[in-house]
Order: sequence, then C-alpha cells, then structure tokens
Amino acid sequence: MNQRVRRVNESVKEVLAEAVQGLKDPRVGFVTLTEVRTSADLRHAEVFYTSLPDDDAALSATADGLASAQGLLRHELGSRLRMRNVPDLRFTHDPVPARGRRIEALISDAKDAAQRRAEPDPSTGSSPGSGAPAPGLS
Repeated sequence: MNQRVRRVNESVKEVLAEAVQGLKDPRVGFVTLTEVRTSADLRHAEVFYTSLPDDDAALSATADGLASAQGLLRHELGSRLRMRNVPDLRFTHDPVPARGRRIEALISDAKDAAQRRAEPDPSTGSSPGSGAPAPGLS
C-alpha cells in the first residue's frame, strides 16, 4: 500500500468517526471505527467498526443504521475531504476484539486448569507429580 492510500485511509477514518458520532439514528449506538481500507483507485472503502453492546441484535441494528446513513456519510466525506471521487462505503463489523476476548478466556481457562493440577490433592495429601505413592499402594 502506498503512502497516499495510507493518508487517505487515515483521513477517511477521522472524518467518518466524527460523522458517525453525530448521527441521530437510534440504531447506531456506541460505534468505534477501527480501520478503513480503500481500494487503490480510491473508489471503494471498507470501514471496519466495533459496537457496544455487541450482541447479535445490536450488531444487526447498528449495521442497518450505518447502511442507511451511508449517503449522509459520503456527503460529509465529500465536503470535508478534497477528493475527485468520494469512495463507496461498505461497513463491516470488526471481529478482532471478539477474537481477542475469546483468546483471553481460553488463556484464563488454561491457567485455572494448570493451577488446579498444581494444587495438592486433599484426599491424598500429596501434590500431583510429587512422586509420593498414594496411601495403600506401597
């Protein structure tokens, strides 16, 4: 990706972030734009966002609200950025934060399981792997 496209991506993200916060549509709640990827010819832009709450119903409502505001958002882009062509916007929910929460939960579960394995067994009084035979087996 060349420097010009990077600059356009950042500018589009900044303008859209401000414009989305000003939307009056109740379907669009707390939305954060995470990334913008424009095509090389700058005619198309994929806008990644996260939304709270992030349950299925709220995500669907947010997607509908952003889709209905696309014309207004494109108009705002055109008036704030000096571009020959204002890109068509496609809004996509960003799965990265949900994936991150899932990975954190898996790591936490693995730590808990490792901690349980390392704790002494109350019925035998020995810790697993300590080498001491269980009572009655010697």
